[in-house]
Amino acid sequence: MQRRRLDPPAGSLLAEDDGALLHARGIRYGRAARFAAPQPMPPWSDVLDATARGPACPQLPSRLQWVTGPVIDGLALSEDCQVLSVTAPSDANGLPVMVWLHGGAYVSGGGEAPKYDANELARRGRVVVVRVTYRLGVLGYLSPSGVDNLGLLDQVLALKWVRANIGAFGGDPERVTVFGQSAGGDSVHSLLLCQQATGLFQRAIMQSAPIGIRDGRDAMTAAMRSAANAITTGELLDAQTAAAAAAAPFGLIGSMPFGPIMGSDPLPTAADAEHRLADAARRIELLIGYTRNDGAPFVAMNPRAARLKQFGRVGAAVQRIAAAAVTRRVFGRPARQLADAWRRYGGRSATFRVDWSPVRMRACHCIELPLLFDAPAWSDAPMLGGGPIDDRLAETVRRNWAGFAHNGIDGLDSPSLRFG
Repeated sequence: MQRRRLDPPAGSLLAEDDGALLHARGIRYGRAARFAAPQPMPPWSDVLDATARGPACPQLPSRLQWVTGPVIDGLALSEDCQVLSVTAPSDANGLPVMVWLHGGAYVSGGGEAPKYDANELARRGRVVVVRVTYRLGVLGYLSPSGVDNLGLLDQVLALKWVRANIGAFGGDPERVTVFGQSAGGDSVHSLLLCQQATGLFQRAIMQSAPIGIRDGRDAMTAAMRSAANAITTGELLDAQTAAAAAAAPFGLIGSMPFGPIMGSDPLPTAADAEHRLADAARRIELLIGYTRNDGAPFVAMNPRAARLKQFGRVGAAVQRIAAAAVTRRVFGRPARQLADAWRRYGGRSATFRVDWSPVRMRACHCIELPLLFDAPAWSDAPMLGGGPIDDRLAETVRRNWAGFAHNGIDGLDSPSLRFG
């Protein structure tokens, strides 16, 4: 592994180059005081060592760790978490750029995590992959100062950094695809609504975005805000737990208590959202989809579901019906509706569904991630049951994602994709 100097406008840096791929990690794209909007990093004068992974936002263990395995193990935690990493073919020159926004219900995860290493996607797909870390939980989406959506503002700032600097890594700033899964997919939806992000990306992929629970959050947010009052980072995480508990009585939307707040900068009011989406559809191509059993882990975590086990096969059947209902309401139907609306607004859209079912958890939430990112890092994921990745299917998924980055809808195998 050799070190290679790059000279983007942000400042010179040393990346790693193995002859096939270039890796630049832990690059600061912004800085922010606690509960304040992020500011661009001034250009640095020394040569930055970009060979070590950056931190994740302070967080509690993921509630889906029993599905995915640990995600951020080995990463430091810091409130100064506005960092990104770049993976690109060593000979990249004017290649499409794919900007990844991780999931985790806006309370966990990090773009620097090895589980999101995109070596195969970058190498075989001939794309430049950027992975973004942003503020989460109370730090990102429940500011006591009233400045909300800080995590979203971090994402916008990261996209501005990409536009200004990605050319030095061999990326084309005029061909940027934003893609994300779960809360990351929901973040993509917010960026489509966000006027500040206009012109920063041309294509969007939304994977298992829970857009069916975006509305009706005002009362819940008010209850959470009154429950969160803290000073130290440790107290903030305790306050985050209290805020999440305050959200529990609000039903399905309480299952993802943190997230972007409509009507708070940089998002429009709910009444203006359709107008913003119609405007975005005329500029941005959209690929959107979900997994066949997206709702299964969330139903399984519900205490009521645990009581169903005593009823044997009947209880299991009821749990499957409940999971199908959650999948349909939160993920599937909203995805199809948005794809239809996109075309109605005059834009181009395509859909996908992942049916790959390696073990009894079936095609659950997150199941496509080992197909998209580097498989070895996912070997400890319980959702895989210790079984192998379907390499042929993984190649198909990556080919379509990269094809979309290169050529939009025309780069897909079909405008209605099925995987597995």
